[in-house]
Amino acid sequence: MKDLNDAVHRHNEQIKEIEMAKGMKDFVAEAKARVPEVSTEDVEALSGDSVLLLDVREPGELQSGFLPGAMNVPRGMLEVKADPSMPPHDVRLADREQAIIVYCASGARSLLAASTLLEMGFINVKSMAGGFCAWQQEGREIATA
Repeated sequence: MKDLNDAVHRHNEQIKEIEMAKGMKDFVAEAKARVPEVSTEDVEALSGDSVLLLDVREPGELQSGFLPGAMNVPRGMLEVKADPSMPPHDVRLADREQAIIVYCASGARSLLAASTLLEMGFINVKSMAGGFCAWQQEGREIATA
């Protein structure tokens, strides 16, 4: 009987863990509380200044275009590319004080990426609200490869 009680207790604990598990919406909400967002209009006004536009979409997503002058680092490679101690790091991400505006397709992955950069010691990071979809829908300039 004790074995059965132990098994039931373990099962109940597993259910509690599943119920407490975070989902994508939770992670995005936490990032949104930490990361300043800027509008597409603000980004367009800042383009050309000393701002690094960081596109964290996957390479296949770039076929629809990208913001002029943007640098692409897929979200899954960000930590490696932004860490100077990693051999494949990108020197354009060496300056922890540079202004960076991160964007993705909708604004969710860019919030997560910007939050990660803040955790890595970057101090001037923002996310573009609405992402590339908003930029494109508003008829703003798009570059293609």
